[in-house]
Parts: sequence; structure tokens; C-alpha cells
Amino acid sequence: MNSSWLQKAIGYINKDTSDQNESPKLIVVVRILVLSMLFYMIINSIIYVSILNNIGIAILLVSFLVFLAVFYMSYRVHTTGVVYTLALCMAAWIFVNIIYFGWNMGVQHFILVLLILGFFSGYSQYAFKAFSAAVLCCFRIYLFFLCESREPVVILPVTMNNTLQIINTIMIFWCISVIAYVFSKDSQALEGKLIDYNNQLQDQANTDALTGLYNRRKAMQYLEQTLIPSNTSFTSICICDIDFFKKVNDNYGHDVGDIVLQNLADIMTTTLDKNILAARWGGEEFLLVFAGYNGDEAYNKLETLRGNIKSLEFKAKEKTFSITMTFGLAEYDFSSDIDTIIKEADEKLYMGKENGRDQIVF
Repeated sequence: MNSSWLQKAIGYINKDTSDQNESPKLIVVVRILVLSMLFYMIINSIIYVSILNNIGIAILLVSFLVFLAVFYMSYRVHTTGVVYTLALCMAAWIFVNIIYFGWNMGVQHFILVLLILGFFSGYSQYAFKAFSAAVLCCFRIYLFFLCESREPVVILPVTMNNTLQIINTIMIFWCISVIAYVFSKDSQALEGKLIDYNNQLQDQANTDALTGLYNRRKAMQYLEQTLIPSNTSFTSICICDIDFFKKVNDNYGHDVGDIVLQNLADIMTTTLDKNILAARWGGEEFLLVFAGYNGDEAYNKLETLRGNIKSLEFKAKEKTFSITMTFGLAEYDFSSDIDTIIKEADEKLYMGKENGRDQIVF
């Protein structure tokens, strides 16, 4: 029953917020603020109605009816008009309460609610927001000196003043929290989506779309920023190439060639240790970086990989075929630059190509 009542109340507050020319968040905030002010007035009236004269009671009733009318307007008038009306009504209400009860009641702090609402109530309009902030600041200073120069109509007892100060503080914090929560919630969600999207773009920029391995750009970045500055261990670099890959494309088509590349990438990922970087260097060429491995250790890893690649079988056009790879391996000595060690590995790769392929040259 309570849940059903709450859902109806939420539905009523969110009613008619689907207009593309309206700000659904803003009108919901306005309605919550107005309802909060109405509740606040009821609580306050219970506290001090006994000491009010007829004028004070009339002010209280008129204020309540005015804010009730603003709530009704939120379903009939454009959002901008409702916001301006609420701001004017709240400013007038602050002024009347200051005149009637004085400074110590603390209603002047509701100006902060207007300030926060003004900054969240529109897109851009920075000059107007700055002007509004200046006006509200001057309004608060004016109220201060006004209270310094005259006595309030009703002087509240100290205990009642303190009680109203606490209620006003709670109310002001509530109103500001509502505004900040509603508007920051979507901003934080959007920021999270942008971060995720940027991460996706970064991954796409670093990843070869066909194989899922790092691309040449990421491999070079890895070598330059991660490995080369760290002179603490061995590093071995391998350039490898699929033997006679052009024949695969010519005989079976590029679609089958793509499948070969994808399967080859999978074998590299599953066979090699996770700390070994595998990247598609270009076409049917791959770069392998063995961080922390000397040449002999990297050679043993490559021998296992070479055997696993030879065991792969592919079917196309009712035929079964397999592939081999040739590997050029060089050990980095931390005295040469990156281009030199890559060139050395590449030269050894071509030595293997010239000497029969399907081998590791180290």
C-alpha cells in the first residue's frame, strides 16, 4: 500500500516531463523544492502561529497559497517561466520574513538555494548567471543592513529562534542537496560513459581489428616507454612471418587468409606466457617481445610455438592445409636503439626464409 502510494507520488512529480523543449530534470527539481517549501511552512506554522497577529497569519496563508500556485503552474507553464516565478516568489518570501521575524531566524540563507538553482537551471547563459549571482549577493547584503537599521515586527523567543534556525538549516541543506543530486547524477553517469568510451577508443587505437593483438603502434610504444628505459633484465625480440601466405590467399581467398591470421593470433595468445607481448607487425608479420627472457629462453618458447602452429589444420574448398612460420630472434643488449634490434631480428627472419623457412634463426 505504502509502496503504491509512493509510486503514484513519484509518477505525479515526473508527470509531463517528456517534452523535448523542456528540461525534465529542472521541472522535477522545481516541484520537489516547492513541495518541500510547503511542508516547511506547515512545520513552521505549528511552531510560531500562536504568536502571530492577523497580518502574520495572512502572510503565512498567502505564502502557502502562492507556492501552491507555483506547483500548479509547473503542469501548465513552460519550465523557464516556472523557475523565474519560483525565484521571485522565494525572494519576496525571504524579504517579508526578514521584515517580520528579523535576521536571526535565518531565512536569508535560502538565497543560496536560489543561487544554486540559477546555476543549474539553464545551459550556457554564463553572463546571465553571473549577473543573477551578483544580484542575489547584493540582495543579501541589503537585507543585512535593513535588519541592522530596524527592529523586526515580531521578536521571537530565543528558544523558538534556535528551533527555527535548525529547521531552516536542515531545509536549506535538503534543497541544495536535491538540486545537486539530480543534476550531478546524470553528469557523473555521462562522465563515466565518456571514460569508458575513451578507453574503448584507446583500445581500438592500440589493437589490430582482425587478430585482436596489439598493433604496430602499440608495440613500438611498449618498447619505447616500458622496456627500453628499464635496464634490469634481458629482453629478446622476435620478428616472425607466415611462410607462403600469399599462396593461401591466392588458392583459398582472403576470407580464409583472415581465418588463418585469427587462428594464429589465438595460438600465440594461448601458447606464450602472458608477459610476452604479441603484436601484428603488418600483413602476415608479427612481433614478439620477450621481456625478462634471454635469447635461449625465448628460443625455447618459440620452438613450442612453432610446433603448435605446424599442428594447426585448416579446411577450405574441400581441402585441408597447414601453415608454417619462420622466426628471427635477437637479444637486446641495452646498448643499441630499438630500430637496430628490430632490424637485426628482421635480418635473421630473412636468413631463415632463404635457408628453407619453418625455422628459428638466432
